[in-house]
Amino acid sequence: MSDETQPHVPLDFRRYSEEEMRERASSFYAELDRRRSVREFSSEPVPHEVIEDCLRAAGTAPSGAHLQPWHFVVVTDPELKRKIREAAEEEERRNYGGRMPEDWVDLLRPLGTDANKPHIEDAPALIVVFAVRAPAPESGRRRNYYVTESVGIATGMLIAALHRAGLATLTHTPNPMNFLREILERPKNESAFVLLPVGYPAEGCEVPDLERKALADVSTWFGPR
Repeated sequence: MSDETQPHVPLDFRRYSEEEMRERASSFYAELDRRRSVREFSSEPVPHEVIEDCLRAAGTAPSGAHLQPWHFVVVTDPELKRKIREAAEEEERRNYGGRMPEDWVDLLRPLGTDANKPHIEDAPALIVVFAVRAPAPESGRRRNYYVTESVGIATGMLIAALHRAGLATLTHTPNPMNFLREILERPKNESAFVLLPVGYPAEGCEVPDLERKALADVSTWFGPR
């Protein structure tokens, strides 16, 4: 085990007044509260540099021992998108055809989802987030740690960054997702974590009229406030 200590640098931290803190927290919540999962995409291309900066933002996520166990694959090639759609729909037909428990299907039915996934081809870009389950052999390590937690945090930050940039997304997990590793020729130490169609909503796009749980239903506070 190495005894070397990582060099440290002064923290770049900005402290705000309480008034500005409240305003920033409130406006950020309001921005994210507008985010919705979209299944109807315009085929209009999106700026590649916008996606790249959103990936950079996702890459700032905390990770176990700073191992950063993620890899982002961006797909804009129409033929690759077609292959991914065909493979995803094949898995989804099996899922909706009996592999998923009936109560799960019942919960999805009001949302209008089924085995057909045209958004995979319609969206101008797909981002496939891969979890790097084991390090490269040359690293000398046997495994990565806190992979699921780290990649989950990075994915959440990516979705928030894409929304803030003005792009719509959909979190799609056509389980099992081994076909993504095969189609995109990723190494065996990686596993697909989520598939994100990314782009502008189609004209006239509609989404289910849903309500999010109230703060009191999803949080508990101990101590003075």
